[in-house]
Amino acid sequence: MSGAAPVLFRTLPCRSKAGGGALIGVATLNAPATLNALSLEMIALLETQLAAWEADPAVVLVMLEGAGDKAFCAGGDLQQLYRSMREHHASPQSADPLANAYAREFFGREYALDLSIHTYAKPVLAWGHGIVMGGGIGLMAGASHRVVTEASRLAMPEVAIGLYPDVGGSWFLNRAPGHTGPFLALTGAALNAADAQFARLADYRLAHADKARLIDMLQSEVWAAPGTVAPPGANHHMLGAMLAKLQKAAPPAPASPLREHYDLINELCASGNFGDMVLRIASLESEDRWLQKAATALRKGSPGAAWLAVAIQQRAKYLSLAEVFQLELDVSLICAARPDFAEGIRALIIDKDMQPRWQPASLADVGEAWGEGFFTQLERKTA
Repeated sequence: MSGAAPVLFRTLPCRSKAGGGALIGVATLNAPATLNALSLEMIALLETQLAAWEADPAVVLVMLEGAGDKAFCAGGDLQQLYRSMREHHASPQSADPLANAYAREFFGREYALDLSIHTYAKPVLAWGHGIVMGGGIGLMAGASHRVVTEASRLAMPEVAIGLYPDVGGSWFLNRAPGHTGPFLALTGAALNAADAQFARLADYRLAHADKARLIDMLQSEVWAAPGTVAPPGANHHMLGAMLAKLQKAAPPAPASPLREHYDLINELCASGNFGDMVLRIASLESEDRWLQKAATALRKGSPGAAWLAVAIQQRAKYLSLAEVFQLELDVSLICAARPDFAEGIRALIIDKDMQPRWQPASLADVGEAWGEGFFTQLERKTA
């Protein structure tokens, strides 16, 4: 799908029980050249249109999708964020995380958008086909109906760029089964469709070829409209039944490495102690390629980001969803003010030398006092 706008919006006609017409809102992330990486402009467009559709009584549900066949959304657009960090680090205000206006706006609006999807009054169907990473998972995680396909590949690989699984990751990874949450945060391990369902990051597994059939079904269904006599959540239930029916026709599920290694992962992360978990995972010896890649990613990633990935899950365990996003906003701004996040982007995305110079340089150098600095509540000035 082509077009100048980085997000394309359209409505599809459908039927309602009120006797009149109804609409399905479809938002298409339209940056296939960057695997639909989420920019600030895309965030602004989405927040405005989703709010309008939520308030429009004619719209009965919303669908989120990505342009092209490669990705739903491969994460945040890091280019401008990197430039803003470089400028902030070199400025007289480098000690103030709030002084980076771009980072403050980007993370603030991204997390607000993610929270709005979690709390959306109408069904939100996220078609998570292809690559879904970082900010893409943030968009998908809060949807009421999350679909993966045979080509879906999900990951939160932020440790590789000096960040932690944000966009609500401190919330949904805490709700992953067993001790898989800290394991996924430390390793950024890739998940297929079966893994995603097991990790509670997806609800339905459909064949990508059935997408057109699903849209036909959505348009043919008779939806409850505001003001009609209908049980609470009637449209959510009808959409779920429709997706469950299509799931029965999907090809057999692929093998799930996450489920296959579930007992081992629980053993590796059972103590909850950062140093113990890191030592066990990093020293893991296995002939299994999935486990090898997970251990290697931890060894190569930012030691500080690894510490933070575990610490923030522990801090967020008993917080509300809104409180989690507020905590993540402060922590992410502090990450942007410290060196590792910019250095990780430089090494992996800008210069692509794959030789990040982490600070601290090793896991042994990560001290509690240094780490606790991430959890300083930022004091925002009020008018």
